[in-house]
Amino acid sequence: MLTSLGFKRKDFSVVFSLSNVPEVQYFVARKTELVEIHKALSGDGSRRTVVLHGLGGIGKTQLSIAYTKRHKDSYSAIFWLNINDEDSLKQSFVKAAKQISREHPLAFQLSNLDAKENIDKIVDAVKVWLSLPHNTRWLMIYDNYDNPKLPGNTDPTAVDIQKSLPESYQGSIIITTQSSQVRNGYNIHIRQLSDIQDSLAILANVSRREGLRSDPDAIMLAKELDGLPLALATAGAYLDQVAISLSDYLRLYKQSWVQLQESTPELDSYEDRTLYSIWQISFDHIKQQNYLSAKLLCFWAYFDSQDLWLELLQHSDSDDPDWVRELTKDEVTFHQAVRVLSNHGLVEVHTSSQELIESRGYSIHGYVHSWTIHVLNRAWDPRLARLAMKFIGSHVPESESFRPWLTERRLLQHAMRCSYIVLNNLVPDDDIAWECHKLGLLYAGQDKLVEAEQMYQRALQVKEKIWGPEHTSTLKTVANLGNLYRRQSKLVDAEQMYQRALQGYKKVVGPEHISILSTINGLGVLYQHQGKLIEAEQMCWQALQGYEKVLGLEHTSTLATVYNLGVLYQHQYKLVEAKQMYQRALQGYEKARGPEYTTTIDTAYNLGVLYHNQGKLVEAEEMYQRALQGYEKALGPDNVITYIPALHTIWNLGSLCIYQDDMVKARTMCSKALLGYEKALGPEHPTSQLMRQSLCALDLKKPLSTSKRYKLLRKLRLR
Repeated sequence: MLTSLGFKRKDFSVVFSLSNVPEVQYFVARKTELVEIHKALSGDGSRRTVVLHGLGGIGKTQLSIAYTKRHKDSYSAIFWLNINDEDSLKQSFVKAAKQISREHPLAFQLSNLDAKENIDKIVDAVKVWLSLPHNTRWLMIYDNYDNPKLPGNTDPTAVDIQKSLPESYQGSIIITTQSSQVRNGYNIHIRQLSDIQDSLAILANVSRREGLRSDPDAIMLAKELDGLPLALATAGAYLDQVAISLSDYLRLYKQSWVQLQESTPELDSYEDRTLYSIWQISFDHIKQQNYLSAKLLCFWAYFDSQDLWLELLQHSDSDDPDWVRELTKDEVTFHQAVRVLSNHGLVEVHTSSQELIESRGYSIHGYVHSWTIHVLNRAWDPRLARLAMKFIGSHVPESESFRPWLTERRLLQHAMRCSYIVLNNLVPDDDIAWECHKLGLLYAGQDKLVEAEQMYQRALQVKEKIWGPEHTSTLKTVANLGNLYRRQSKLVDAEQMYQRALQGYKKVVGPEHISILSTINGLGVLYQHQGKLIEAEQMCWQALQGYEKVLGLEHTSTLATVYNLGVLYQHQYKLVEAKQMYQRALQGYEKARGPEYTTTIDTAYNLGVLYHNQGKLVEAEEMYQRALQGYEKALGPDNVITYIPALHTIWNLGSLCIYQDDMVKARTMCSKALLGYEKALGPEHPTSQLMRQSLCALDLKKPLSTSKRYKLLRKLRLR
């Protein structure tokens, strides 16, 4: 029995890694809490959950890290999820999927774990994998669950942890939170360090000073800091950087406490006053060392706490403060400024598994970020808020840029900070129209359609007020609202926006302006959704002729319209016209973006289906083989069997073999596809069941007459 359990655990094993978890060096062992966690999670593999709750900066995350390092051999896989917000949580699931895929390449059918359109599928796929029979020895840590969706919490960004939990009642879960109201498991209250020696150990380790355990001033300072690990670490970082005695530091601390009490009387929490006083001492020294570091820390209040990077800030112009241009003029200056903050324990390198196309960013603790907002920026500066929005809006990538979804995803949390600023009227309305429009584009690109609509509507209100309803900038937002409503299936609203934009453009620009052509193309796609195929064809042709004249025959916007016409003609059973459109789009995409671009491969596959339906089997096989080779090159031969479009291609190739009376090869191809469907979707999925039933119809012993072959192909649902 023990051997069997070990084998099952090995089947689901994933290499233990803390590569993207913010581990600190000053953690001191909480032996009692570690024992309590282990006891609560011990069991027979059925679901066990522990909730660690306590103050921010109290050491919940580091305690969880210590537990995983101590007991890693008790688990087949350990995954770390940041549940600070929904987007961070989804990115954590992407990281988990990559960890699983490295050990189990056939676990998922998704080809691109970085593609934005796959992210919800990835979350579901990981949850399904964690719910598989015998996969019971995993551990999930849901870290930073500080904004839980609870009764009375009206914050729209609150997170519902239940939606992210695997369905099967198995595995182990640790949740860290500042809220004592989270009741998802066995609750353990993480309190301040009670042993003064533990506090002295943190001070000594971080400050790199010897003899502190018996130093009366160190003991007094440790008592003043009341066992708060984050405060002790910050004080230690300051003592490491500054040649100051502990008695002098203690004097500065008490002075800072008094000043804070006078300037911020609303701070009721002793713990808040302790931390804020410590950080103020560090901030005063930072201003002396590097004024750019101090400016950056103040500016951080207008961004999200996580992942601030150089290129994001490199959008300043002559109207912006001089210090911004100086800070971001080159990498050396920027990183020097950040290093000062890091040396004082306020900033750390951002840990993320996400692929980067720009420099790595930096993050600050959520508690430190709160201090920058409520103390350093006690007098809210709308100019800095507007500047942060300008930088974020300027960094939203164009659709034609390289892998734009990676930058979009990275900007999301900063965009949410901007939305908070806009929706709470913390910047003047008459100065943010462009920024709101860009935020709408960003949200739409990441399928956050509700947030996109909010930003587009705010941009539209401001533009109509300042520039009027028929200004080209106003009409651009109107047209984008049309695109958004179409994606939301609000087809009547979409048509109203398109028609308003179209009529407005006709008054102020020429009939062949790109804005008009784009709006006409949008109307064509909308009409196709509405089943108005004649009107759709008219609109698409009008857009195509305009694009050809203005942008040329090979521009990607032209090719996209050609492809849309191919789809439209196929729906109308105009197969000759559809073939012409697909062939033209395929040749154009190959030239513009190369044969391995996904749009190129998809076009080849669709052309194969068209040939198949026309009975042109040689041409169909050529396109299928071309698509399959493209998928194999893009995904790798081992991963093709987990990618649904590639499986469709393999299955269709099998059907061609039936026409050619090569039943052995037909069964081989269809069996390979069925194996893939079962791996990708599960054996009980309706598609897998249908394909399994269809495969049973293949009779390898008897040659097929034409009529029987036709019946078989109908049963295989390939004609």
